[in-house]
Amino acid sequence: MDRLTEMEAFATVVDQGGFTDAAKKMGISKSAVSKHVSSLEARLGARLLNRTTRRVSPTEIGLAYYDRARRVLNDAGEADALVTSMQSAPSGLLRISVATDFGVNHLSPVLGEFLAEFPDITVNMVLNNRYVELISEGFDMAIRIGELEDSTLRARKLTDTSKRMIASPEYFAKFGRPAKIDDLNDHKLLHYSSQSSGNVWKLTAPSGEKRQVRTAGWLSVNDGQSLLNAAISGLGIAYLPSFLYADAMEQGLVMDAIPDLPVETQGIYAVYPPGRFTQPKVRAFIDFLVRSFAEKGPEKW
Repeated sequence: MDRLTEMEAFATVVDQGGFTDAAKKMGISKSAVSKHVSSLEARLGARLLNRTTRRVSPTEIGLAYYDRARRVLNDAGEADALVTSMQSAPSGLLRISVATDFGVNHLSPVLGEFLAEFPDITVNMVLNNRYVELISEGFDMAIRIGELEDSTLRARKLTDTSKRMIASPEYFAKFGRPAKIDDLNDHKLLHYSSQSSGNVWKLTAPSGEKRQVRTAGWLSVNDGQSLLNAAISGLGIAYLPSFLYADAMEQGLVMDAIPDLPVETQGIYAVYPPGRFTQPKVRAFIDFLVRSFAEKGPEKW
């Protein structure tokens, strides 16, 4: 007899508390279940079940065997599900959480191409600037920038972005250009109000020393695009990722405030809940993003 079928019959008898209910669960006759269990006991040379007229219960050896058998059966079921899942076409609702700045500027423009490629997927993209709990809040995945805080999530790197302090040529002409980090104390700074660390900029000096700038900002906004617009209009110095400022810098609308400082680089990741396999709709979208951002990089946006 098939070893896996014997294990399944035994485990189902334990789960259901008897041969009759086990037979109903498996869709076979009671005598067939009994034969599978008897064959298993004969092969192992051990009695796995205590049988009485009223109830069936596992022996001590049977209980230990049940724990291992149930794990094997669960793994076998997951393996079957994995193959089925990987062969099925991606479909269903895909809920994505992404920071407003990145979602508006770089995710929204490519969604049309993705939906055209996978017409059976519908997307619900939620733009917000807070840290969401994927599983409890019902998200399939999120796009996160910078250091990943939750190590229990699976992650795939999409690309990198850099961070620089930038301001308009008009601002520098009016207020001067800082030569070093300490000079920022005399300048008008534009802060991102949703930042968990508050109005603090973490910078690296040319020597490699890590510095923190805790200067009150002239303007605080919870939107990076608004900060960029403020910097372009000459209101002050903003500390922004390259996926926001790259085009403006290329057009000469903004300049690097302190070019001698080392450039900070941050990873951009797709994160999704842990599991033995990834849902086809999630895998399809992540693969699509990897292709879409293949030519992007710290300064190439």
